[in-house]
Amino acid sequence: MKFTDSLKKNHQFRIVYNKGTSTANRLLVMYLLKNGKDINRLGISVSKKVGNSVVRNRITRLIKESYRMLEDNIDRGWDIIIIARVTCNNSNYKDISETLINLLKRNNIYN
Repeated sequence: MKFTDSLKKNHQFRIVYNKGTSTANRLLVMYLLKNGKDINRLGISVSKKVGNSVVRNRITRLIKESYRMLEDNIDRGWDIIIIARVTCNNSNYKDISETLINLLKRNNIYN
């Protein structure tokens, strides 16, 4: 991803959870916080409730790929955390991509 780094540390996630805003829909929850940089930082969280490791990794890959395809149209300067809900375990790429676009548009960071 050209304009995106990863959120990896627990304290980075906690800052976004505590100070950021959240929006949700049927499949995903998104937390956003301005980071004051020229890049976005993305964190993805998929709970064990969603499924076994194969399912969780598949969902993570689908979310990353959806984000990567939309990256050029997303405003820069945000910390973004995407959390997969349990209903996400049977979803395909199209469902996740549409859901991600919906959340980005609701937060006014998608052009």
